[in-house]
Amino acid sequence: MNPWLHTVLLAEDADLDAELTMDALAEIGLAQHVVHVGDGAEALDWLYRRGRYSDRPAGLPAVALLDLKMPRLDGLQTLEAIRSDPALRHLPVVIFSSSREQRDIERGWALGVNAYVVKPVDVDEFSATIQSLGHFWTELNERAYDC
Repeated sequence: MNPWLHTVLLAEDADLDAELTMDALAEIGLAQHVVHVGDGAEALDWLYRRGRYSDRPAGLPAVALLDLKMPRLDGLQTLEAIRSDPALRHLPVVIFSSSREQRDIERGWALGVNAYVVKPVDVDEFSATIQSLGHFWTELNERAYDC
């Protein structure tokens, strides 16, 4: 089984956190390509191929990693938009945040997040979470095309 995921969408407004996350994904071999966007609004633009992303190749990422606290559109608002769209609702989403606030965690689960990972993360736990969600997405989409 190939451990590499095709694309990971990372919505993170803190450049250092984004860099550390991308380094971790590369180090543990979990992404061929990481798309870094600065907030939830930009993540939705990327997903819908709008604005500066209008000419990107078609397709969705294997996993979306959303920071919770971002400008314009935060992680929970972005998750809500993803889950409300039939074309995106099965996209695996991980809230990747330093927030340990119970209301944030409960709201994330209520909106349908697949995993809530608190930063700083245990690399092995992070790896297992991202890898399993990426494989789920790949299998789900391969089955859809077989029908």
